[in-house]
Amino acid sequence: MLNVETRNELCKYAKKIVDSGLVVGPGGNISARAGDKMYLSPSGFALEEIEPEQWIEVDIPTGDITDIGLRPSSEVLMHLYGYRSNPDIGAMVHTHPSHCIAFTLVEQELPVMFPDQAALVGRTAYIPYIIPTTDLLADAVAEKVTTASSILLGNHGLVTTGRNLREAYYRTQVVEESAKIYLSAKAAGTPVPLTDQEVDDIAALESEDYRIQLLQKMK
Repeated sequence: MLNVETRNELCKYAKKIVDSGLVVGPGGNISARAGDKMYLSPSGFALEEIEPEQWIEVDIPTGDITDIGLRPSSEVLMHLYGYRSNPDIGAMVHTHPSHCIAFTLVEQELPVMFPDQAALVGRTAYIPYIIPTTDLLADAVAEKVTTASSILLGNHGLVTTGRNLREAYYRTQVVEESAKIYLSAKAAGTPVPLTDQEVDDIAALESEDYRIQLLQKMK
């Protein structure tokens, strides 16, 4: 079995995603890159059920799938096109967080409201509803991952990317918390987000060190 460490990391974060309530049942799919290969959740499995040897190996340049008797997630093209589009991506997490979905039913642009959101996620992209599992959705996500690390999918869910699974997972958590905060604030009154200048000021800090420190605190 190749890339055991990557497979074990996928199992670890699959369980974290389920334990955090970011998916229900067999919903959602995640993947990680190891060289020219990506390892993707198989179709028909709840994420926490997947064993290390069951992650589907896909060759990124060719799209060839290693046959282990299981089918890859129906969103295989979304992950494949994402890695092809942005070589800096090391992991992709697609979940169905309830507050994110609720947000897309009433809004499109998720404002940046607090410093951790600005530092860990930045501005979140949005894609109007497209039928899941299609190449149309895969193309739309591939276009966005070059400029955004988090993408809200209208009436559907959320896609986050990162240099590794840890970063992509924490971005998922932060975007879901951001959607929750926005909806709570909107119910109480008029949300007051950070200005563009304030967001840019945070980005202009020692942003990489700041992100690293935040991630270390979130272990």
